[in-house]
Amino acid sequence: MEKSRPFRPGPVDTVWLTLASLAFVGLDITLYVFGEPTTGWAGPAAGVTLQVLLDLSLILLFRYPRLVAGLITVGGLLMLASDLFSPGLLVPERQLTLMTVPTITPVVLSQLARLIDRRTLLWLTAILVACAARPWDAHWNTTPFGLLGTALPTTLSLYFEARRQLLRSLRDRAERAEREQHLLAERARAEERRKLAEEMHDVVTHRLSLMVLHAGALGVVSADEAVRTSAEDIRREGALALDELRDLVGVLRNGADAEPRPLTDGTAGDPATLVAESASVGIPTELTVRGDPGRISPTVARTAYRVVQEALTNIRKHAPGSTATVGLRYHAGGLDVTVENTRAGAAPDPALAGSGSGAGLAGLRQRVELIGGRFEAGPGASGGYRVDAILPAYVPTTEGDA
Repeated sequence: MEKSRPFRPGPVDTVWLTLASLAFVGLDITLYVFGEPTTGWAGPAAGVTLQVLLDLSLILLFRYPRLVAGLITVGGLLMLASDLFSPGLLVPERQLTLMTVPTITPVVLSQLARLIDRRTLLWLTAILVACAARPWDAHWNTTPFGLLGTALPTTLSLYFEARRQLLRSLRDRAERAEREQHLLAERARAEERRKLAEEMHDVVTHRLSLMVLHAGALGVVSADEAVRTSAEDIRREGALALDELRDLVGVLRNGADAEPRPLTDGTAGDPATLVAESASVGIPTELTVRGDPGRISPTVARTAYRVVQEALTNIRKHAPGSTATVGLRYHAGGLDVTVENTRAGAAPDPALAGSGSGAGLAGLRQRVELIGGRFEAGPGASGGYRVDAILPAYVPTTEGDA
């Protein structure tokens, strides 16, 4: 059985103990008033004084359980010694109750099962049972009632505590099984996504490879310089698309031992080209680069390129007449990308603003998070829009030999 959790009493428990303590104080005073006083050298109120002090100690039970248990045990031993060696000193010779231990004993024993360890509780119970039942001098009016006031509360408290622990254990196991079921479902979905990605990789790679081959052949056989230039552009973009597709599928496979693979043409796309294109269509754009670009892997470089590309495309669509800044900060931990524009200086072209799927930023977020980065987009301080991406330096893939 699992280890019992520590009991932490609340305000209701404290109030309940206080009321129980005052109730037993009233009971013992009533028994003293209507019963026989003690007759020993300590005076007629010696017995009720001891009982009241022990009753008041009940208030401290949840805070100091071992102290209260020790006081109750000492009280029981004193009452036993009084009865054996000095009758009438602490226990009246003719008492109204049949309990020969402190009257608060059943309440204390009923609570100790969740406050102290079981071995200590059983030792305390054994001492109090001996004090109350007095097996060496058994009588019908003391022994049975002594057992009911000591052994029975401990037995019931141990039973209910074991039952609470069992129910808690079953509930924890059910919750754990539910979490494991959820993880298995997530794993199955991830495996299915991986399979779909691999199928997509096979299909798209086949078509792109044909396109690259046809473009290369066209560039070789054509006599027109413009056709050869366009064919080379198609071939280069197709090769980049193949490289990117292989790396994305590699990230989905989550291979931890693969080495980063250089691109086919040695470049991941230069953000400076995007900045120049943006400036050429009427969006003055400033590029700031800090750090060494050689610190990051090609997959991260391509992701950064796509972030800048999508952000500048959105600026051209939705904020004509604005100015933009692109910041790239390379450091040991990776790459920080920032693209921000000022407020639009003219109304957007409805046809241009309405083009696209509307899922560009959502796709960027997924792409950045896929390689372990963070993505944020929202209004900027200058009244325009700001896109921030924090990318890691290296993302392992399994496509090194593809």
